[in-house]
Amino acid sequence: MSEQKGFTLWFTGLPCSGKSAVADRVAEILKKKGLKVERLDGDIVRQSLTRDLGFSKEDRNENIRRVTFVAKLLTRNGVAVLTSFISPYRKLRDHARQEIGNFIEVYVKCPVEVCMKRDTKGMYQKALKGEIKEFTGISDPYEEPLNPEIILETDKETLEESTARVIKRLNDLEYLE
Repeated sequence: MSEQKGFTLWFTGLPCSGKSAVADRVAEILKKKGLKVERLDGDIVRQSLTRDLGFSKEDRNENIRRVTFVAKLLTRNGVAVLTSFISPYRKLRDHARQEIGNFIEVYVKCPVEVCMKRDTKGMYQKALKGEIKEFTGISDPYEEPLNPEIILETDKETLEESTARVIKRLNDLEYLE
């Protein structure tokens, strides 16, 4: 087998849109194919790498800058990196694309009403009551990607359908053998 080509699958979308679910499932499949895979997930990264950051716009931007740096290092070393972050601002996603190089943007598109129904932590309700400031999709904007490599509509397709579409696109882009 030839050496694995590193890449970053950057899952972006509203809170509770399905980013982590799809990324986790894709990671399982890639591991079964024998690839070196790392998952960088918002909740996990915030417990370790960015524990010192809050949720102001500046802190959220710094969070994404640090994740970009880690993803760049892993990608450069032949790892399949799957990130799942709201990453609401186009400018920072574009920066990640430039820094990382082998970058596949996956827009997990889902109406805010559906995301609110999926919210088991009650974050949307807290945001609507004003208890969470600058909450993406409620009191802070989400800038939709303009030209993502993949758009998943998780309100219209099953987890398996979304996963299959990501794997197919990786094949089409020749990241998988």
